[in-house]
Amino acid sequence: MNVIVLGGGVIGLASALALAEAGMKVTLLEKAQCGGQASGAAAGMLAPYSEIGEDPDDFFHLCQASLRLFPQWQAYVKECTGRDFAYTRSGSLYLVYHEADLLALSTRQAWQSMFGVKSTVLTQAEVCERVPSIAPDVVGALYYPEEAHIYAPDYVLALEGACRKKGVIIREELGFIALHDVRESGVSVKIGAREVLHADRIVVATGAWTECFAEKLNLSLPIYPIRGQICAYHANPLPTEHMLYTSQGYLVPKMNGTMVSGASEDIAGFNTEITEKGITRLKRWNKKILPYLAAEEPFHTWAGLRPATQDGYPFIGPLENYPSIYMACGHYRNGILLSAITAKVITEQMQQKKPTIKLDAFCLERFSYV
Repeated sequence: MNVIVLGGGVIGLASALALAEAGMKVTLLEKAQCGGQASGAAAGMLAPYSEIGEDPDDFFHLCQASLRLFPQWQAYVKECTGRDFAYTRSGSLYLVYHEADLLALSTRQAWQSMFGVKSTVLTQAEVCERVPSIAPDVVGALYYPEEAHIYAPDYVLALEGACRKKGVIIREELGFIALHDVRESGVSVKIGAREVLHADRIVVATGAWTECFAEKLNLSLPIYPIRGQICAYHANPLPTEHMLYTSQGYLVPKMNGTMVSGASEDIAGFNTEITEKGITRLKRWNKKILPYLAAEEPFHTWAGLRPATQDGYPFIGPLENYPSIYMACGHYRNGILLSAITAKVITEQMQQKKPTIKLDAFCLERFSYV
């Protein structure tokens, strides 16, 4: 089977790799550079338990499945290419600032434990033992030992290298890419002014730019760009090994002696410029986590466009009216985390196997107006 993957972010690269491993002939098309958008700009957190604190919905199960798949996925990528990427199982601390929030932590711990999540409620003193420089206003935390992070730029390079080793044809800097003809038996893609490529199946992994294919398919693709601004500090020595997560943002200590802070989000179309307002918001909150950061300035700031859907769930799987087109987009803040499971289930679906996890909640047709 010939497959074209549109998009060279981590979702597209991971999907291309898994499809090639399954014996398919894969070509990946990227209009700019692989990992040049949200993937390369990500903080690389694998932290679904910190992020999802309310209900054990289908999205929670998808994220949990991918988190637990990641060690195996990392080993596979390294085996393919010989190139490793930093996967740090640092654990995380979800911090709270009010005594009333300690009850919420216990409630979160109770329902998450029903699904095998390991966690420990820490007192203020126990948090201080782990993070001596923590703000005195922090009254407790929920510690998740399973949560981890990776270094996103190296992950992109490792995926790209693994794809090439498995025979994936990667074409970058293509500029214009569009759907040319769509039939049940196959799809064709137009590149530039004249070139047309044909395939049996196509995977759309174009992130925040997916909506541009809507007109050709005569349907709505409710995916929107959300600008996420991030900054990084020099941190040698690191204040802690753990990721520090709050309701307002996060700090991720990296093994290279830096600490990544994010993310300030806003709606700005496809504008990836850094704003003083966005970075100031991060700096203001960071000192509420680690007070010594009030005297520090970030050495680097950057932004990426996160592909958001109306309900926060990604689109994964074939289109009902166009079964030769598979969606793998709209992962918003969790593209890095969900890359492993998305690649796995897209491949299973294309092989007409029963997916590892239930995917009904992630079909495009969940929106009645499409």
